[in-house]
Amino acid sequence: MPVKPVTFGRRRGTARRRLNTEAPIVDVRLHPHAVARLAERGATKEEVVAALEGGERFPAKFGRTGFRRNFAFDGSWRGRAFANKQVEAYAVEESDHWLVITVLVKYY
Repeated sequence: MPVKPVTFGRRRGTARRRLNTEAPIVDVRLHPHAVARLAERGATKEEVVAALEGGERFPAKFGRTGFRRNFAFDGSWRGRAFANKQVEAYAVEESDHWLVITVLVKYY
């Protein structure tokens, strides 16, 4: 199933989000902790890679980088219906790849 990003219009007086416009991300590896969180929180590896490649990029604690992207969901999670979900991946850049440490998912 292809991953479909959600786009929203801007509100007046708000700044545009900083999208990842730096060098393309070629290799993404998942730490075992991140793999466990994917299953636990309802995200897929494809969504994490999409967040790293085209999502918002922001600085995080301990020298890590956060990546955030919204996706259309239109389904139920734990018995409640949601239209969208936001995938946040926290990663560290290593010599030749990005290592995803953990993944958070927010439904709304």
